[in-house]
Order: sequence, then C-alpha cells, then structure tokens
Amino acid sequence: MAKKKVVERVFPLVKMSREKRNKNLFENPKDDEVYNFTVPDYVSDNLKHQLRNYQAEALFNLNWTQLDDQADTLYNQLLFNMATGSGKTDLMAAIMLYMYGEFDYQEFLFVANSNAVVSKTKENFLNESSIKYLLQGPITIAGQRILIKGVDRFPLHPEKGTIYLRLATIQTLANELGSYRENGLTYEDLAKRKLVILADEAHHYNVSTKKERADEASWESVLDKVREANTDNRQFEFTATIDVDKAAVYEKYKNKIIYKYELNRFMSDGYSKRVRRLESNQNDQEKMMNAVLLSQFRKRIAKKNGIEDFKPVILFKSNKIKDSLQARDTFLEMMKNLTATDLENFIQERMIETKSETLSKTYEYWNGQDYAQTVAELKRDFQALTTINVNDKGKSNILDDAADFQNLNTLENPNNPLRTIFAVAKLTEGWDVLNLYDIVRLGEKVSSVNETNQEAQLIGRGARYYPFVYHGKSSYTRRFDNDHEGTRWLLETLFYHTINNPVYLERLHKSLNTMNLLSESDDLGDYDIYTATVKPEFKRTAFYRNGNLYQNKLKPVPDENYNSIGKYDINGSEITIDMNSSTREANLNDEASKPVATEERTAAFFALESDQRLIKKAIARESFFRFATLKQYIPTLESMDQFLHDSNWLGNLRVKAVVAYNAPTLTIEQRCNAVQRALAWIKKQLIKNYKKQRGTSEFSPIPVHDVIVDYQKQVAKNPTGNHGTLIEPHDMTSEKWYAYDYAINDRLEQSLIGMIKSFINDTNLKERYDKVYLLRIEERLGKFKLYNYRREAELHYEAYMPDFILCVGEGTVSYQIFIEPKGIQLVEQDKWKEEFLENLDPDKITILGEDQNVKLLGVKFYTNDRDGHRDIYHTEKELREKLNVQEKGVILK
Repeated sequence: MAKKKVVERVFPLVKMSREKRNKNLFENPKDDEVYNFTVPDYVSDNLKHQLRNYQAEALFNLNWTQLDDQADTLYNQLLFNMATGSGKTDLMAAIMLYMYGEFDYQEFLFVANSNAVVSKTKENFLNESSIKYLLQGPITIAGQRILIKGVDRFPLHPEKGTIYLRLATIQTLANELGSYRENGLTYEDLAKRKLVILADEAHHYNVSTKKERADEASWESVLDKVREANTDNRQFEFTATIDVDKAAVYEKYKNKIIYKYELNRFMSDGYSKRVRRLESNQNDQEKMMNAVLLSQFRKRIAKKNGIEDFKPVILFKSNKIKDSLQARDTFLEMMKNLTATDLENFIQERMIETKSETLSKTYEYWNGQDYAQTVAELKRDFQALTTINVNDKGKSNILDDAADFQNLNTLENPNNPLRTIFAVAKLTEGWDVLNLYDIVRLGEKVSSVNETNQEAQLIGRGARYYPFVYHGKSSYTRRFDNDHEGTRWLLETLFYHTINNPVYLERLHKSLNTMNLLSESDDLGDYDIYTATVKPEFKRTAFYRNGNLYQNKLKPVPDENYNSIGKYDINGSEITIDMNSSTREANLNDEASKPVATEERTAAFFALESDQRLIKKAIARESFFRFATLKQYIPTLESMDQFLHDSNWLGNLRVKAVVAYNAPTLTIEQRCNAVQRALAWIKKQLIKNYKKQRGTSEFSPIPVHDVIVDYQKQVAKNPTGNHGTLIEPHDMTSEKWYAYDYAINDRLEQSLIGMIKSFINDTNLKERYDKVYLLRIEERLGKFKLYNYRREAELHYEAYMPDFILCVGEGTVSYQIFIEPKGIQLVEQDKWKEEFLENLDPDKITILGEDQNVKLLGVKFYTNDRDGHRDIYHTEKELREKLNVQEKGVILK
C-alpha cells in the first residue's frame, strides 16, 4: 500500500496473527481485547448522518484489514453484504473520507448496474443542495478544506485537498475501456494512479463467476483489470444479496466478505418498518379502497399525534404495463364517482366479514366519522394530481425517466403532492423512498418464482424506515413496537396487500424466507394464542396471598411552575425551521444536524416592531393561539400581549429558516409559513408538557395478586424470515422460582431468564433466602408502573414498566430488584430509564405502610450484542454486587 499519511491515529493499531488474518471473513474480525473503536472525527464531523453502530463496526473491520502488512494482496477486494435500506451509501461516504484521511487516496470510481443508482448517488455525493446529500460542509480533514469533485476523467496532476469521483454504470465503463475515445478512461491511464473502486449492487458483477468461465468482456473481468492495474488499488463491493450457494461465488468471496448485516437483523434491530401481509380474495377495486382507507387512517393518526407533513404513499403494482395503465384509470374513476352512501355500504359490509386486525380498526374508525366529509377528504387526497403512472415510457426501470426520478425520489417532501403510484414490478435498485406504506398487488395471476422474488425485493425496499418528527425529534429506529393497544404502530408498518392463493402464498413466503425478510400475516386467524398461567403452588404462597409490590406515588406539577416558555421544553430565544426537508421541522438548533450548503435566515423576530404584522397573520391562522385556549395550558398567563412580548415567553423569540445557500430572499408568505410551523411545534410542546404528574420517592404497596395474573399473548403463526426475533412459549413448570407455568418471551428475554437461573444457582440464593421469585410484568396488562422522580430527567414523566422483578427475602427482610432486558439498538434512547433504575437507593425511598425492611433496587439494562455475546454490560455482576452490599448493610443493623 502507498505510504500512509502522517496524521493522528484514531483507530487502534491491531497486530493480527497469520492464522487470524486468514480466517473466513463471514465472521466479523473483531478482537475483544482491542475493540475500543471510535469513528474518527474527520469521518463523523463531515457526514450528515451519524454512523449507526453496525456501520461503525463495518468501518472498523475495514480498518482492521487495511492496516495489515499484506493488505495489497489479501484485502484489495472486499465485500460489504448489507441489507437494503441499511445505509450502504452512508458507509461509502465514510469509506471515501477514511481512505483519503488515512491513506491519501484521492481518486474514487463508483460503478453500478443502472442509471437510476448512478443518478441517485450523484445526489448523495455531489449535489450539495439536495436533501439526499450525505456530507456535511464545508468538508475539512486535519484542518484542510476538502473538495469532492465529479469528473469524467481523472486529472493528470491531482490537486491537494481534492477528492475526485467518477460515477458511471458498469456498462458505460466497460464500453469506454473497451474502445478508445477522446477524453475517455483507458487501462493505461488507470495503471498510473492508485484508485478505490466502489462497486454498488455487486451481485451483478459475478456473471462469469456464476458461469464458472472467464469472459474478458464481462463486467466482472473489467473490474478485475482495473483493480489489478495498480497494486495500491482497492475494490470495495456492496450488495444486499450475494449468491454464496453457488460454489464458484462462495470460493470467490469466502475470504472477502468483510461485514455481514442481513435483512432479518436489520429489521429486528428496529431500523426498518415492520411488515404485515394482507392476504384476501377481494377484487382489485376492493383492495384499492382498502389501501386508500388504511392510508388515510394512518395520515389521521399522524395528525392526531402532532406529526406534521406526514404523507403515506401507496404503490399499486401490476404485472403488465397495459394492466397498470387500466388500473390507474379504474382507480381515478372509482374515486371520482365515490359517494357517501357507497363508502358507508362498503365499510358496513366489510366490518362484518373481515378477518384482518388492521382493517377492522380502520373500518371501525371511519364508521365513526362523517361519511360526507370523509369522501370529500378522500377525493381531495386521491385524484389525478396526486397520482403518477410510471409505465408510460416503457423503460426497463421506473427511475429511468428524469421526471419520474425527480418525482419518486422526493416523495417525502411536503411540496410533492403524490399519494399513489402505479407501476409494473421493474423497480428498484436506486429507489430510496421512505414514506411508502402500502404495496397493493393487482391482478389474480399467480406469480412465478422469479416474480415473487422480485416482489420480496420490492417489499424490502418499501420497508425502509421513515424518520418522521415526533415530539420534536426524528428517530431512525421504530418507536412504537410496544404500542399494542394504540394505533401509532401503523406509522411504522408497511402492508403488502395480496391475493389469498395457496400456490402464490407458498412461493411468496419462500421468497421472503430466502431474503430473511421478517413479515407476518394480518389475518386474525393466523395467530397462535399462548397463555401464561400463574402456578398453583405460587398462588398458595404467603407472598402471593399477602405480599406487596411497590410503585411510586404521583404528584401534580403545580400551576405556578408553568411560569415561562422554558418549562415546556421550548427554547424561547430561537427556533429553527428546515425549509428544505420534511423529516425535520422545528427547534433543530444543533449546527451538526443541518444539511450542508444551506444558510439560516431570520424569518421573524418577535421583539421587532416591523415583524408584528407578519406574526399576527401567522397567529390568526391557528385558533389554538387565542387567549381562552392558551389559558388552559398556561395557567399563569395574564394576556396575549404577555405571551407574545414578555421575555419569559415569546418576547425574545427569533424564528429562523434554513434555506439553500444563496437562495432568493424569503417572501412574505415563506416567512409567514416558517412562523406558522414554529407555532405548530410550540402548540405541541404546550399541550404535551402541561399538567403532567411526576413520580415521587414515596412508594406505596400494591398486592402481588393484583399484578401477577394470567395473561395471553397473540403471536403470528407464519412469520417469514428464518432467523427473526421469535416469541415462543418456554416451559417453566420445573422452575419453582418462576411465577408462571410458561415464559412467553423473545430470545433476549429468555436469555435474561437463563442468566437469572444461573445467578440463583451460583449464589445459592435459595439456601440463603426463604423466598426467591422472578415475576414477569406483562406490559399489556398495565397493572404495574414506575415514574421517574429524579430532577435530572424531569421531562420524562411517562410511565415505565420494567419487564421483570426479582424478589428475594430473608425473614423480615426482602429485596425487590427491577430488571429490564433491552435490545442494543434501544439502549441509548432509553438511557434515562436505565439511570432511573440504577439510582434507586433504598435509603432515599420511603415505603408507605410497611417497615423499612423492604428494599427496592434496580440494575442496568441486560443487553446482548448482535454477535451473540451475552450480558455485555455485566448486569449479573452488578446484581450480585448490589445484593451483597445490601446484605452487609442489614447485618450491620
């Protein structure tokens, strides 16, 4: 490899033995002793998005190989096998910065199989004004300004501080290198420079390997020749699918797969939408109407929860272009002629016959609304202006047409009106849509195996997570998995509407399983109902009959506390509105989170007299901002004038708009719109944060027999995905310390139970205490809740339900220890819960109605990592230590 630049080393220098170096890279090459990896600042500071844990792991693995003395021969071609939607392009951006910062690579060649992927990647890397741009400007490394420049041919003398990027389809590259043309690339030219090839959708480049012959004209051999032209060259490949079942492909990649992050893991980690299948025998028009009602129900749910600009999109998919064109005409005619009577009859009939859990909720909701108003709303949202047919050109990919590309890759933008797309299944690579929520398969034809494979890939693309703003924050992982009784989970669920044909479904399920795509049926009949029953022997214990658990009492937050805008978690000096992106709305004052190539403009300053007319205009558009209404949420407020001009309220507020760099001056309407959006966010915060009760350090008894009751859990019978997060019943009848006959748990929860079993046996708890019980607190029952009372997290007033309580007792002394298993992807966002548990101090808690021999404790989250390592935060060790400390304290007394 070329000489390394002299820069401060951020990655750990790892010395590997030859044995480890040559190990099969299907396993991640992490070394536990040195795995203290931190993404370098010059990578993280220059990316728009913070790298997720698995992306950082992939970058660490790359570093592990490139520091090897034999990297030029052993690790000059590597493959990242990562799920669709997992952010491979973000990782490519990080790799470009890394290879430049660590090894001074300036020239990068990006290749893909389709124009759509190339066009999308140009937006990602070169168009600074695009909301799809992935870097954060200005780019600086080691104090030097870095320019990323798109080129057709690499310069003879590269300028310092410049990264040169050539983007091309593999077809274009092969043609260009195969026949000389002026200013075109040549193998001779490429041999003179060190180059990094970024090969996207790499499964397309294994044609000759699959055929087990070396065809010099093949794309695969073209890339081989480019890579081998210079010993410093690197080829990093990216794909979600690699056909290692074929012997030749396996032999080629068995030591080249540097990182695997498959779809089932991506989905179970919460980075995607959930996927449900609606399998019915309804005709196409009925399926269309179901999709419309479900989509609009989802939009209403978002509005109810204060989620602005939420626009769920439907894709109607046909097998032939003429069928798709006819389906669009049928759909528009159906919506145009829809009447209130038609809709009422449709819903009333379907309410009786449907077996779908989701459609039952949807019909029930719309049956409670005004039918005439509903029809008017549906006609407004689903009409010709909000519909696109992307089959008119007859291209091989729906993104090949420039206008279609622009429309389909900006669907999240609130200024893009599209709600419905009609297409044939020709999709796909390069389509990064996030707000697709319904895919409706039209036509009764049973698909071939190849077609169901395409359908499964389409579902995988549609499952990309939409990071909508909720409570002022975006998230890139699901937030409502536990919203079982509510409807917010619909905002994070993709539905595939299809025919209920046994042959077709068998093929589709096989295709989904091949991809490891997790999905489940929405049919109420396709679920197993598991029951967990409290053991009779546990019911006979004194602890069950007369014992108590303890949850803390609540107290209201006094009205006088609401004496400033800050008490509602609102920054009273500045609110920033992103006028470019629909996924970020207000109060986004962190400079690191803004898109690049933008600037802030003041839309309105509440202290400025000349802005008062504009502010009053925006206020007048929202009836919430009337004194009588505001007084309900701001009890200390004396007048509207005080709200708008007092320094404790909005008197010093400056509303800023983030716009494209050098954009035209904001119009009056744009400024007014920015103030409106700021006020909409203020409204949400005022409603959300008023009249909340908070926990206290006083814990009152609640009988054990009121909390520990029989319960049932509904689990899908036929989920797809071979290695998904399974919920299964586990027989616990022989474990006397477990209160239920069955533990109905996922793998992480069952791992925790296994740890507790080991802990009980290793510490001889059953010999030291006269009672040892592990209680499962079933969340859906809602019978036991804790509330935060620590000042450091006073905004977290919501209820918290720990999954397990370990109860141990010695004579008159008993301990109740709250324990929570937590998936590694949720640890950070639920950090306040962990801090609350760890800071439960028996000496600072008052137990009401009992003596002080009841001790309440909590321990850190029990977490396993994605590679199967258990208890990575050493919860068992902390459990042991805390219990020992408490025992010594009792003895001293």
